[in-house]
Amino acid sequence: MTPETLLPFLAVTALAGYFQTVTGFGLGMIVIGLTSSLGIASVATVAAVVSLQMVVNSAVALPGKLQHVHWPAVRAVIIGLLPAIVGGVLLLDYLSASASNLLQLALGCLILYGGASMLLQPSRQMSLSSSTSFFVSGVLSGLCGGLFATPGPPLIYQCYRQPLPLIGISSMLILFFSLTSLVRTLFISFQGQLDTEILVLAAWSIPVIAVTTYIGRRFPPALSAQVMQRVAMLTLIGLGGSILIEAGLVMMA
Repeated sequence: MTPETLLPFLAVTALAGYFQTVTGFGLGMIVIGLTSSLGIASVATVAAVVSLQMVVNSAVALPGKLQHVHWPAVRAVIIGLLPAIVGGVLLLDYLSASASNLLQLALGCLILYGGASMLLQPSRQMSLSSSTSFFVSGVLSGLCGGLFATPGPPLIYQCYRQPLPLIGISSMLILFFSLTSLVRTLFISFQGQLDTEILVLAAWSIPVIAVTTYIGRRFPPALSAQVMQRVAMLTLIGLGGSILIEAGLVMMA
């Protein structure tokens, strides 16, 4: 691990950690998007590091939350989520080896969707969605989680449409993100992909996230929540758009 790789990665991680703290959104997308755009590390490596970061964060956030979840919905999501995570990791391996530009396009689309989804204010339904609907959202999020360690957008939109208490929705999302990170990490470890570079990046970046999280809580910007949401939205849209343009130019060259 050279300083030329480690220091830029930690700088991106610090920025993403602070951004996540003050906006509540975007840690994984910003880390993967910026490191990929700047060529700091491969998508597969950074996705593995982000999974380890999320395992640690979820281990702190999950205890005491399980009594709030709606278990029938959780079961339907997990049936689709778990196999799709494995499929997403295998698809990442294939695209990394044979279609890196297509992988960049998929990453750009996901980040762009993550930003655009903040414009979509899901209205609460009168009744709970069907098990099939939860299953489909689990499949989509599993693929996103397996590919890029960012399972959020499909499940966030699905869960916030439900007539459930907010504490139940947030608890379900923490559980889903915990499972995604854990299963993804275990699977790539089983494949022998959890190498020294990934472990070193994770070991350095997790304390950096802890510090920038504290700084973000202690010294938030003097902006309203609405303005910060717009900043988050525009940042992700701009990042996703730039990745799409870059990948498109490479494919046309």
